[in-house]
Amino acid sequence: MLRTEIAGLEAVLAGLDGQFTAAIGLLAAATGRIIVTGMGKSGHIARKIAATLASTGTPAQFVHPGEASHGDLGMIAEGDAVLALSNSGETAELGDIVAYTRRFAIPLIAMTRRDGSQLGDAADVALVLPASAEACPMGLAPTTSTTMMLALGDALAIALLERKGFSTADFQVLHPGGQIGRRLLRVTDIMHDGDALPLVASGTAMSEAILVISAKTFGCVGVADGDGRLVGIITDGDLRRHMGDRLLRRSVDDVMNRTPKTIRPHALAAEALGQMNAFSITSLFAIDDKRRPVGIVHIHDCLREGVA
Repeated sequence: MLRTEIAGLEAVLAGLDGQFTAAIGLLAAATGRIIVTGMGKSGHIARKIAATLASTGTPAQFVHPGEASHGDLGMIAEGDAVLALSNSGETAELGDIVAYTRRFAIPLIAMTRRDGSQLGDAADVALVLPASAEACPMGLAPTTSTTMMLALGDALAIALLERKGFSTADFQVLHPGGQIGRRLLRVTDIMHDGDALPLVASGTAMSEAILVISAKTFGCVGVADGDGRLVGIITDGDLRRHMGDRLLRRSVDDVMNRTPKTIRPHALAAEALGQMNAFSITSLFAIDDKRRPVGIVHIHDCLREGVA
């Protein structure tokens, strides 16, 4: 069964031509939504294609052909494009949607296995799938045909994604929940900034720096020069290593580590967690292009958000 479906996918790949490019052009030109529709098993595949398009930066929705005939044609508007799936190309329930697109000049793309079918002939672009055997022993149950439709729908979605320049940042906006959202969180999404930053100026007495460490609760304090650039960091460990009678009378410049580990604000939170694990530290200052601290991220922030 799997070999039969693989053969079907290879046939789809071999048969890609200018019609695929034309379909991408119509979909990319749509200023509204991509309306994906289909009946039966093709309808289930259409729902998934609509979801994939929407999650990769191309607004899309599924419209059921049966419901469309009873008012849901109102979901299809000027600026939309319709992608209609039908294995035979003769699905009667699609008739009202097809007629509606022709009446109001809405671009119609057909995905079917029958060249010269009613759906294919009516469409602006017809993506004709190659003749391939269904993997069902009786050759009846939609198996290879739906797999080919799903793969071709994914190809459309990813081609549109690449054409739009859809980035991981865009992806994270559309996937804020679940494991994907956590993997794409950036430092700027979870860092502490403003008054929460544990910072002192170069030349500050250690007695004052210790008060800042205690008040800000990050277990460290950053040292900034006159231009606001981060030039050092003092951690709880540094305090223990310099413990002595004269510690409180010393300057932060005498105690600080002059090569603090830092991170870019727009780096992935997972990268920050990786640095903290690699260097056995618990906090990282986020700095801008001029090395000015704009935030601080603690390992607990990463763990709280489920970053791994």
